[in-house]
Amino acid sequence: MNTSRRRFLKIGALASSGLILPNIESFGSNAHEPLLFDAKGVRDKNNYAGNELLNVSFELLKSWGEGLLKLQVNNPDLKGLHGGILCPACGAIHGRSGDTIFPLLFLADKTGDKKYLDAALRLYEWMENMVSLPDGSWANEISVSQWMGTTVFGAASLAESIIHFGHLLDEGTRNKWTARLIKAGDYLHDNFTIKTGNINYPISCSYTLSLIGEHFDRKRFTEKGRELAHESLQYFTKRNRLLYGEGHPVNVESPKGCYSVDLGYNVEESLPSLVMYGLLTKDDEVLDMVTASLKAHMEFMLPDGGWDNSWGTRNFKWTYWGSRTSDGCQSAFALMANREPAFYKVALQNTLLFQKCTHNHLLYGGPHYVNHGILPCVHHTLGHSKALATLLVKSDSIPDNIQGHNLVLPREQEYGVKAFEDIQTWLIAKKDWRATITGFDQEYTMKGGHATGGAMTMLWHPKTGPVIVASMNNYQLVESSNMQRDKDPFSMSLTPRFEIEINKNRYSNSNDLKAIIDYQKNDNELRFQTHSQLVDENQNPVPGMPVSCEINYVFTDDAVVIGAAYRSAKQMDGLKYLLPIVSSNEEKVNVISRYQLEIEKPNGIITIQSNTPLNIRESVNGRIFNFVPGMEAIPLELSGNQIEIRIVVRPLS
Repeated sequence: MNTSRRRFLKIGALASSGLILPNIESFGSNAHEPLLFDAKGVRDKNNYAGNELLNVSFELLKSWGEGLLKLQVNNPDLKGLHGGILCPACGAIHGRSGDTIFPLLFLADKTGDKKYLDAALRLYEWMENMVSLPDGSWANEISVSQWMGTTVFGAASLAESIIHFGHLLDEGTRNKWTARLIKAGDYLHDNFTIKTGNINYPISCSYTLSLIGEHFDRKRFTEKGRELAHESLQYFTKRNRLLYGEGHPVNVESPKGCYSVDLGYNVEESLPSLVMYGLLTKDDEVLDMVTASLKAHMEFMLPDGGWDNSWGTRNFKWTYWGSRTSDGCQSAFALMANREPAFYKVALQNTLLFQKCTHNHLLYGGPHYVNHGILPCVHHTLGHSKALATLLVKSDSIPDNIQGHNLVLPREQEYGVKAFEDIQTWLIAKKDWRATITGFDQEYTMKGGHATGGAMTMLWHPKTGPVIVASMNNYQLVESSNMQRDKDPFSMSLTPRFEIEINKNRYSNSNDLKAIIDYQKNDNELRFQTHSQLVDENQNPVPGMPVSCEINYVFTDDAVVIGAAYRSAKQMDGLKYLLPIVSSNEEKVNVISRYQLEIEKPNGIITIQSNTPLNIRESVNGRIFNFVPGMEAIPLELSGNQIEIRIVVRPLS
């Protein structure tokens, strides 16, 4: 039994022998368990069979429902635990577990199985006993957080529960829940402004207050909801229509003219709330703006459904499929497919990626969690089950007979280069290659966050999936209750970069907020030239010996070539170019020579060649792992001040 599972099972010590705790023994297995979809009865009854997105969403939600029930504590003798949903990874009950009341009631209604209703009732009582506060708010966590802004999400879930599934509740329960909901609405009305928290909070509040106001006859809630929604319209960038405000202060430009944009929170929380607000209130001004913004954000979806948030201000919570504690993109994109059919495919591909990352009835935080023996945080399943339930409840907005295979995502097309000046980021689509290069210079509240400095933060190929992904420059628990602790002694950033450590300080070009990026097209190739400095997370250069870096990226039909050079006043013996290549530990690595290796993937072979030796850093099982975005990689290390690396992908022979 691994250490993480032993730590979690210590919860059993809270109860004497014989007390009932959830059956968690299966949540740690390294074996891949495929989803078992039952095609009998329920699918036909609920009429989802003719729509791939709705069908997959319903079956996946049922699977997650089973996982959540296994983790719910069902013993009244366990005061403080009864009704809560235990997290395998964190060994605790997350304060926002109550958000899951809505999807549990959805399952109760659609399957006719009373176990889901009973679970929802227990969960409500746990929420009221453990995180409910006298002012009408709910705390984000039981004891380690003073933040009550997440009340907006709990209130939305409770409102949807009463509106859509109040018929499942007896009159006393329904009245009690409604009174508690209005109290939460009063708290939101009196305390939220457009400046409350990051932009996802006031935008989500616009929908929550409007929803309560519309259905429970609270005019002042409706008015405040509209006010917040329309104030949010000033938080879209002028050139690209990207939503900004995921950082403090929210409306200050960086030296490069960038605002604080985070793809994960935008597509999984803020834009869905604006869509639902607009549809609820029939507000075309908001819907027109959000449609333009959805089109801009859609550009960052990879063909396999992954969200390329390799550059976002809050990508410390980036998982390949989205963001750790938000809800999901499905209600934003699918419900607006009548305006842009490709939005349907965005929702479909992302949901299919959820399916691939689901094991043992829980959504894992990335493609390689299971391979690396990482336990899943239940927060992923809690939030994203709410997104799928929302999609299914509001599915009447989806056009009839729409099919994903007839639609094309922007990054499925070869278009050369698209520049997003508002975030100083470029997307490349050359033949089969898809890549991202960024010099984004907006930081969140911490230093050493998202990669910048002209780094290539994504390289993707249809035969292999991700080849290169960026992670945080320095993995840190910015939100300690919402992130998993990294205990790997060999852990490192996944971003390709020059790096040196001096007196326990790391200096890297991927930290450099002042990097310059030039792009040109020559004949049949795309060429990027980047100029950066080695700096630490506080932008300080290497003491006494500034080091400048020039890293070039050349994209041809057949290969991607990285040219990495540096200049300094003297020899830098400890300076290395680090090139982590995404690869699970199940994949075979063939070392052809000191200068060439191959990685065998299920549908293709990656060849890495260099003019200097390719050294593989020490790791636990041949791979390093990073929670951002939940992937393993082979930690390649190269030395020299004139390095050339050639990356080729070929089919399996």
